[in-house]
Amino acid sequence: MERRSFIKKAAVGAAAGAVAAPALAQSHPTINWRLASSFPKSLDTIFGASDILTKRVSELTGGKFNIRAFAAGEIVPGLQVLDAVQAGTVEIGHSASYYYFGKDATFAFDCAVPFGLTSRQHTAWYQEGGGRELTRNFFKGYGIVNFLGGNSGTQMGGWFRKEIKSVEDLKGTKMRVGGFAGKVLERLGLVPQQLAGGDIYPALEKGTIDAAEWVGPYDDEKLGFYKVAPYYYAPGWWEAGASFSFYVNIKEWEKLPKEYQAALECATYEAHVGMQAEYDAKNPAALARLLKNGVKLRTFSKEIMDACYKAAQDVMNEEAAKNAKFKTIYEPWKRFRQDQNMWASVSEAVMVDYMIKAGRK
Repeated sequence: MERRSFIKKAAVGAAAGAVAAPALAQSHPTINWRLASSFPKSLDTIFGASDILTKRVSELTGGKFNIRAFAAGEIVPGLQVLDAVQAGTVEIGHSASYYYFGKDATFAFDCAVPFGLTSRQHTAWYQEGGGRELTRNFFKGYGIVNFLGGNSGTQMGGWFRKEIKSVEDLKGTKMRVGGFAGKVLERLGLVPQQLAGGDIYPALEKGTIDAAEWVGPYDDEKLGFYKVAPYYYAPGWWEAGASFSFYVNIKEWEKLPKEYQAALECATYEAHVGMQAEYDAKNPAALARLLKNGVKLRTFSKEIMDACYKAAQDVMNEEAAKNAKFKTIYEPWKRFRQDQNMWASVSEAVMVDYMIKAGRK
């Protein structure tokens, strides 16, 4: 009810923008914020969500509420965005919550967990399945209000220097992968490595690592992994729909006029939808270019997928047993995932499977 009420009000406000903007200009203060992103500007699809946000907030407030976006490293390093927002160094940030897995594994639910929700399912969980309330209660402990901030869709399973046909082939493989995925794969003998995006290519080239995961064709092509690791695997089971987030310092949020709060939340939704649409539009062409460049596309075997699924359930159940905050979200989230997958099994999954097969005839 709260979400529908907000969207109705936001829609009315946007439709009356020509009238509202001058009124805001006369009655509300000029506010300038800084946004720290976890991403470089070269990743235009991810960083672009911040550009959408800043543009729309300014437009919806008649130029009275302005946010300037800074790329990773310009104010704080990319993996310190949450800390910067929490400390009030910046008023708002854009990041991927599973980057902060080391602080508390619960952060991952705001982004992606192994064998988790797809992009559509995550958005449904956040808006209609209790996800907003659950995650905001968790983030409140860090002095932050979280908002949807984009989604990559289902990611790829990474680049490998050699073929991976069985669980045995994973043993001893040094792979750039972290968070939950790293803990799961470690149980199967893989050696997880934490590396920043700019360090992945030279590590693959020198053989310091044997494999690496990043996002998907459009972003991966830019980083050139195919030149040194020709085997490209799917799916990225640890990121069925990786959702990005905007973080707002709760004290700064509470200072905003209600109209500015509405404009900001409306803009986060536009940025969220925009990122997913852009990835869906750009990934097919990027994959086609990669295949022309000799990339060997592979899918993980059922043996590997089954072993990873079992290990993932073990890791998550163990975390829930020792982490009350994690369990508070995990239990209702798990029920939502089950219901969504049951529905997908008779709706979208059936339709997509047919269309793929029909298109091959």
